[in-house]
Amino acid sequence: MSVEDLPQKEVNVLKGHEGGVLAARFNSDGNYILSCGKDRTIRLWNPHRGIHIKTYKSHGREVRDVHVTSDNSKLCSCGGDRQVFYWDVATGRVIRKFRGHDGEVNGVKFNEYSSVVVSAGYDQSLRAWDCRSHSTEPIQIIDTFADSVMSVCLTKTEIIGGSVDGTVRTFDMRIGREISDSFGQPVNCISMSNDGNCILAGCLDSTVRLLDRTTGELLQEYKGHTNKVSLQVTKSGYSTFKCSAYI
Repeated sequence: MSVEDLPQKEVNVLKGHEGGVLAARFNSDGNYILSCGKDRTIRLWNPHRGIHIKTYKSHGREVRDVHVTSDNSKLCSCGGDRQVFYWDVATGRVIRKFRGHDGEVNGVKFNEYSSVVVSAGYDQSLRAWDCRSHSTEPIQIIDTFADSVMSVCLTKTEIIGGSVDGTVRTFDMRIGREISDSFGQPVNCISMSNDGNCILAGCLDSTVRLLDRTTGELLQEYKGHTNKVSLQVTKSGYSTFKCSAYI
């Protein structure tokens, strides 16, 4: 794949939010997008046809992040109301609200089996919630960060959080081990390479840093942005990966 193979023109503009859009996430097969924002709603789109399919309303404050299960049946969301919302996609019904964060919630992610949601909060913690249980209490709390946790990634056995304290911390659930990698700048968002060997971190100094997860070595630093960076690793035919970053 070369630069010439990448999309060169705008396909659709998805209009409907009545305020700033804070996150937009593709589903696993790339056929749909979920967006969320300051108007306290989540919206489901077919981006290829430019069609708005459904609006999800229940949040009382801005919605900062959203994630959908691999089978597209459930979604989770979070934001300013300090809770994690667990939804049925088809009906638009809130199945459960997970309560426990002492501040606004910045990020959410399902595990591979869609049985657990992990959230990242301003209260300097990561919290794990059991979607199969009727309990609204967290099944695990990780609170070793020194500042707000902004973003979370998951593997089969690890929870990885990026924080304003300038670290990306990896927690191995099998053996209870924590590894902390310092980036020297507040971390706004993180994304993992497709092979799981590297972490990309978008930092508040407008750089994107690439870290080898095994050695902790900083492999590359990407500069060019002039404002806060968000990022997403995309699939590639190469053994490495491509990253798209945006303001």
